[in-house]
Amino acid sequence: MTPNEWAAIAVAVGTLVGFLAVGVKFLVKSYLSELKSNGGSSLKDSVYRLERQVEEIYRILITRSKP
Repeated sequence: MTPNEWAAIAVAVGTLVGFLAVGVKFLVKSYLSELKSNGGSSLKDSVYRLERQVEEIYRILITRSKP
């Protein structure tokens, strides 16, 4: 193989690795944005609401089970 062919292969591999890195960065950034509170529509807000509701259910069950 000639040096030009090696250079072309190196550029192609570098480009693919670059695209892969940018894709992973985009995915990580979008996943992390779901973990930030944004006023109600994020995953973190949904989990927080569910936790509060479960705690309320536990509180009701405990108060009703006491004699």
